[in-house]
Amino acid sequence: MILSLSLAEKLIILANGGQLSASSVKHAFVSDLITEGIITDKRSGRTKSTLQVINTDALNKYLLNKFSITDLQQYVELLRNAEITRAELVQVASNSKTINRRTFKGFLVNSYEPIEALLNGVPFTVNPISGTFQFIYDFEKFIPAPDVIIIGVENSENFSNIQKQRYLFPNIKALFVSRYPQNQSKDLIKWLQTIPNPYWHFGDYDFAGINIYAREYKKYLSDKALFFIPENIEQLIQKYGNRKLYDQQQLNNLDLAEENIHFLIALLHQYKKGLEQEALIIGR
Repeated sequence: MILSLSLAEKLIILANGGQLSASSVKHAFVSDLITEGIITDKRSGRTKSTLQVINTDALNKYLLNKFSITDLQQYVELLRNAEITRAELVQVASNSKTINRRTFKGFLVNSYEPIEALLNGVPFTVNPISGTFQFIYDFEKFIPAPDVIIIGVENSENFSNIQKQRYLFPNIKALFVSRYPQNQSKDLIKWLQTIPNPYWHFGDYDFAGINIYAREYKKYLSDKALFFIPENIEQLIQKYGNRKLYDQQQLNNLDLAEENIHFLIALLHQYKKGLEQEALIIGR
């Protein structure tokens, strides 16, 4: 059982001599506190009931035994702090998993040539050897060189084989970021919003791919974002397009001013096919 922030805040009020209506502190373990003689339930009339702590020491012992909380005030302050670490939480609650907190933040990056950046103010080069990626944990302080274009790759196979897609991005310095694992995607968007570098979305050329771009990227990045479309997209759709993708997918209501998006949508309707991003991997 986990003691929530809202309930802990109410317990502090009671522990400091305050009173609260029973209706505002509805929780199963409150009955235990009343039974233990830690909280008194004063009733006036048929429905009005007021709670008050009558034994603060007993309450502290109860919280220690039940929730491993050694300091209720510090516990509340830490829960209010979004940057709380598990080490800090262990100091006030011996179970570091008392609250659900994602400790593995960040996202994957890849490149086919050295990409210069700063990490915590120190020069840093993204240059993973073939068969590996680099993971940026401290992404808030990761700043690529200003001439670098960030390219978001929708599918894992394409992200793993960027060397085979180098022909698509001639004469630009490209830092590739991965949409997966998706539980890291909020970190990626947060980072993209803070850096000045442009973002190119490299995904599937079908209605689902356009929807993902609009919903997950364009919505938050506005004019900084661009849906990347290769020059030979029409020939690729003709040759490698899949009719099922067109028949089974629907395009959401979009308000996108990008001409290349409208051009792509027209091609999808013309050939009644969608194109998976993996088709662009040379030698696939």
